[in-house]
Amino acid sequence: MSDQVRQFTIARDDDGIRLDRWFKRHLPQIGFGTVSKWARTGQIRVDGKRVKPDDRLSSGQLLRVPPGGDSTPKPRAMRELTQEERNQAEDMLIRQTRSAIVINKPPGLATQGGTKTTHHVDGLLDAYAGEDEPRPRLVHRLDKDTSGVLLVARTPGSAAFFSKRFSGRSAKKIYWALVVGVPDLSEGTIDAPLAKQPGSGGEKMHVDMEGGQPAKTLYRVVERAGNTAAWVELQPLTGRTHQLRVHLAAIGHPIVGDGKYGGQEAFLTGSISRKMHLHARRLIIDSPDGSTLDVTANLPEHFAASMEQLGFDPTLSMAEPEQGPPPPSREDKKQAARQHAKQYRKERRGERRKRATGPGSDRPVKKSGPKKGKGSPVPKSQLNRKKPVRGSGPKKGKG
Repeated sequence: MSDQVRQFTIARDDDGIRLDRWFKRHLPQIGFGTVSKWARTGQIRVDGKRVKPDDRLSSGQLLRVPPGGDSTPKPRAMRELTQEERNQAEDMLIRQTRSAIVINKPPGLATQGGTKTTHHVDGLLDAYAGEDEPRPRLVHRLDKDTSGVLLVARTPGSAAFFSKRFSGRSAKKIYWALVVGVPDLSEGTIDAPLAKQPGSGGEKMHVDMEGGQPAKTLYRVVERAGNTAAWVELQPLTGRTHQLRVHLAAIGHPIVGDGKYGGQEAFLTGSISRKMHLHARRLIIDSPDGSTLDVTANLPEHFAASMEQLGFDPTLSMAEPEQGPPPPSREDKKQAARQHAKQYRKERRGERRKRATGPGSDRPVKKSGPKKGKGSPVPKSQLNRKKPVRGSGPKKGKG
């Protein structure tokens, strides 16, 4: 228990966080009740001013915390990793920054655990953190059989920042895939809503034009191997489950090795690997410090071997995303809808006024001029009445 006043400078990662959540993140041993009491009695100060638990903090502000609080929290329990797991975590690492850890996830390794899944990326994250550092957090995921760029946040603050970039669609993701056959159009947009397939227990998705959630994918054919296969570049504009796999299967060109959505037709004859050929090649995303994180992941062995056997040249694609503003977020759409409704009501009011006062209208036209009441014109009966002039006659009273 601290017996002295403590002062903290709000870090960039905590910009915009609520005061009570800041305590939960940095001083979890101090309960919400204590924080509320301190705020109510003015013992907590931000830049010398009183605050409430739900007030939001800004980076650079000075937070004063009074003495006291609950007992020191127990140190974070770290999972004991084997040397083999530590080596795997190190081999996957592409880049580390103050806010992010970027790895090249191999195919066959799940992002998170689940039923009968005990070996996964989330279970290896303790390898990237020190004893006094927070545990890194996943902010997005890749399918188990998809390889490539996977970003992990190093702190709770950066996790919140990156999560907003992914959900707001400002993060640019480019995938490479090998598909069976060659699309008729060399480039285009696949716009097909997706929903969970009935009877699959939520394990499969399918195109549902009536009840599905919006899903859009940009694609470009980079090279083709006759009519057997094609190498395509993909940019998802939305983030639905299995979106790229379902979309490509829906246009008749399933990803090579994706038996789940392509069936037996998804496997090529000869020495081409039966593993799925879908790779998150590049990620471009803003960082909390204002810079841009731009990372590229090398192909896994089976994908690189198939590219070579089919005669594809990896240098023909720089995995450049389409330029232009990101799709509007949900909040942007709500704001646009409110503006549209406001403008519509305004126009309707104008039309009603025109109909009421226009030619052929039976409604009497109101005369312009001030209304009765305070400041209203004098009645006609009083217009010609002269007011007596003061001092112009004998005064009443004695004499």
